[in-house]
Amino acid sequence: MTRRDETPSAGAARLPTKATAPRNRLLYHGGRGAVGVALAVFTYLLFPASPAIDFPIYEVGSVAGDNVIAPFAFRALKSDADLAKERTAVARGVEPIYDYVAPALDSARRSLDGFRAAVTSAARQSQPAFVVAAVQRAAASWGIPLPPNQAAYLANDQRRTILLEAVERVFDRWLSAGVASSGALDTISGGIIIRMRGEERRVLADSVATFNGLVSRARLLHPDPASRVADGIYLRLLGTFFRPTIVPNAAATQLRREEARRAVPTAKFEVRAGEKIIGANEVVGRDENEKMRALHDAVDRYRATERGARRTVGAVAFNFLLVSLLGITLALFRPALYANLRWLAMVAVVCAVVIAGAALVAHADPVRSELIPVALAAVLITALFDRRISVIVAMVLTTLVAGQSVFRGTNALFINLVGGAVAAFGVGSLQRRNQSYWWIVTVAAAYVTTALAIGLTLDQPTRVILTSAGLGVDNAIGSVVIALLLLPMAEAFTGIETDLTLLEWSDLNRPLMQRLSLEAPGTYAHTIAIANLADAACRAIGANPLLARVGAYYHDIGKIARPQYFVENQAKGRNPHDSLAPGMSARIIRDHVNEGLALADDNKLPHALRAFITEHHGTGNISYFLEKARTSGEFSLNDDYSYPGPLPRSAETAVVMLADGVEAAARVLHEPTPDKIREVVDHIVRQRMEQGQLNEAPLTLRQIGVVKEQFTRVLAGMYHNRIDYPASSGGVTSEFASA
Repeated sequence: MTRRDETPSAGAARLPTKATAPRNRLLYHGGRGAVGVALAVFTYLLFPASPAIDFPIYEVGSVAGDNVIAPFAFRALKSDADLAKERTAVARGVEPIYDYVAPALDSARRSLDGFRAAVTSAARQSQPAFVVAAVQRAAASWGIPLPPNQAAYLANDQRRTILLEAVERVFDRWLSAGVASSGALDTISGGIIIRMRGEERRVLADSVATFNGLVSRARLLHPDPASRVADGIYLRLLGTFFRPTIVPNAAATQLRREEARRAVPTAKFEVRAGEKIIGANEVVGRDENEKMRALHDAVDRYRATERGARRTVGAVAFNFLLVSLLGITLALFRPALYANLRWLAMVAVVCAVVIAGAALVAHADPVRSELIPVALAAVLITALFDRRISVIVAMVLTTLVAGQSVFRGTNALFINLVGGAVAAFGVGSLQRRNQSYWWIVTVAAAYVTTALAIGLTLDQPTRVILTSAGLGVDNAIGSVVIALLLLPMAEAFTGIETDLTLLEWSDLNRPLMQRLSLEAPGTYAHTIAIANLADAACRAIGANPLLARVGAYYHDIGKIARPQYFVENQAKGRNPHDSLAPGMSARIIRDHVNEGLALADDNKLPHALRAFITEHHGTGNISYFLEKARTSGEFSLNDDYSYPGPLPRSAETAVVMLADGVEAAARVLHEPTPDKIREVVDHIVRQRMEQGQLNEAPLTLRQIGVVKEQFTRVLAGMYHNRIDYPASSGGVTSEFASA
């Protein structure tokens, strides 16, 4: 599951050279230094420097062993829950505020006058036969639909005048005194505050008139109570033109409640300087216990702020110096990791997770150093990058955590240094699920060994040793399991594909490989042969054989789009290129790279495998059709007879490029003897080197020689001599038998 990290990937940032401007170098290193500062500050926030407290805290019901005297004045603060409960109770006790709105009466009068004028005009200006309809239309324009009998009642001048004057008297008499809407006070018990003409007065909610009460009183002024028609019009007019003059002021009420909340004191007790909190041999009550706890916090704050700035700067500087050691190590020995901000941020995030876990452990009583998850960071960093840098991360993290005040005097440094280092060295390539069990056993054994070493040295009881060992085993199990769960997210963030991902994509039953085997069987066979060549060569030179094999599987998937245009998929004597111009043929051959990238996008192929699609031909020429164009006189500068590239930039893609050419050339040998195969291998490799196709690949001449030897060995085995068998009794001839 490890990844070779000595060579920057295509996505890695480039390191500044000597010619880089000083300002650019400052930005380059400054941005990475900011990551270290952020990690140092994060550590300080989780582990602030806390002075020792000299004042005891006696529990409720215990007997105080000594006098506890307040050295200075302080307050015993209420708990958050008690303070919130008290503030809620106070806010509920605030009486709601209502406003007296005098303009509401004027609005009711104007509306009533407008209605009177409209109905009167309709009644007087219409012919007798159309008076009722005219009154209905006038009333409807004011939102009062009237049946014919009520419209006829209002058409009479005398009745109309008496009825509307009665409604006006009701409004003048009672709206001016204040009337609220129906239901406006139903949920209120007790008093309310009414703001009227710049003054506030408190009244009982039950004493405030509402619209329902207004209607009851209005019957006293009813001009024609015996008429059901008049009564219906009377009530409808009251309801339509009523405007409440007492309205709730929600904003003012809320503001007053907030003021009441803020007015609640946060202190439960005010303790003066020199006041006795508890005397010697006295039984401690709840109040005394709370005062002692408040004194404990007050002394902590007093000493922390006495030289707070200096303490903070010193603590952050302590953390940053340790973190900077990790940064310097990465810059010197893993420049590709240091240059890639995503990778660097991943290391920082892993460290932050461990520090946060240590902060949780620090709150336990007693503090259990065996549970600090340094092994989690070691497993993740090893899986993503390599063992060496993982050991450095484990060492720095262990020193950083063990240096915090809460872990001083514990065995955190020794326990986690051993556990983290063993986790870094013990994690290897994960190619089977049960390998994770071996990791757990290895890391757990490290914690058990440290528990034994410490326990025997300090002559601890067996129970204490077993407890420490058991916690270490729990840490080992949790760290490995959580690391495996977090690994897919870490891969997605960094763009690094571990062996776990490559193993998933090595399954030849995946849909893309199934399509290749069914739609382009010749290409599929060619792919498997290249995979075997690349695997053997990469194993011999120390490259990643799994990456090379899986990359070889997918390097030619673009041929699925038009398999019949590639020779390995063509039936004998049938070549569709015969009817095409050389330029068009070259375009089809070249486009299998772009088609491959399109399929990679559709199938979410890992980025590490996409490099094989684009780099396995480099920028080489499509020689056959280039020569055909020149020979036939159809050569055109508008046609492109070369692959888009880029050149191979990793050992694995370079090996696959060479394997691709070698396998294709060896396939056409008439008698593939070992000598002829060696000649073909030498020719193809030399040709690629002369064309400059290996200029960006991190391969030495010695490694190239080893690659050629492996190619020759594997190809000789693939194209071994066959012998003829005599015809069997079943009639099968030697033509169909092979050794």
